[in-house]
Amino acid sequence: METYLVFVDAVNNSNKFWSAKAEGSNLIVQWGRVGYQAQTKVHTLGSYQRAVAKFHNLVAEKKSRGYRESQPQMDGERSISDIRRAIQLLNSIRLAVANRNFGDSYILALNEYLKIVPTPLGMQIDPYRVYQTVVDVDYQQELLNSLLVNEPVAVQIKESPQSEPKTVSLKAISKSFWRHL
Repeated sequence: METYLVFVDAVNNSNKFWSAKAEGSNLIVQWGRVGYQAQTKVHTLGSYQRAVAKFHNLVAEKKSRGYRESQPQMDGERSISDIRRAIQLLNSIRLAVANRNFGDSYILALNEYLKIVPTPLGMQIDPYRVYQTVVDVDYQQELLNSLLVNEPVAVQIKESPQSEPKTVSLKAISKSFWRHL
C-alpha cells in the first residue's frame, strides 16, 4: 500500500510532495520539495495492520492540509483523464501567457496543472515565469499529447529545431521539458 501526494501553491513558493508506503510492519514516509532529495522516516509499528492504520491516518491528515493524490512523474501509467485534464489546463495557461494576463485564473490553472504533473521548479518559484512563451507551453502540450497515443514504449522528442530526434523513456518526459528551457 502506497501513495504519493503533492501540495502546490506557486504564489507562496510551495511545491512539495509527501509519500508513504506500508511494507510489512514498517511505514516508510518520504517528503520534500518536488525535484529535490527527499527526507525519509521509517515508522516501525509491530504489524502490517498497525502500519496500514498509521498510513491511513497520515494520508487523511495530509489531505486535510490541502495535499492531493498524484504520481511522482507524468508517464504512460497516468490515466487518460489526468493527461487530458493537464492538456486542458495548459490551454488556459497558454492563453494567459499569450496575452501576458497572469491573474487569478492563470494561477489556479498553474497550481492545478502542477498537482497533476509534478515539476521541479527550483527553490524560489516565480509563477509568472514558469512558462515564458507560448512555445514553452506548446512543447509541454506536445509531450502530453504523445502519451495519448496507444501507450507507446517511447516517444520521439525534438529538443530543438537543429537537433535530431532522440528517444526517451516516458518516465523522463516531465523532466525533459525543463531541460528544453
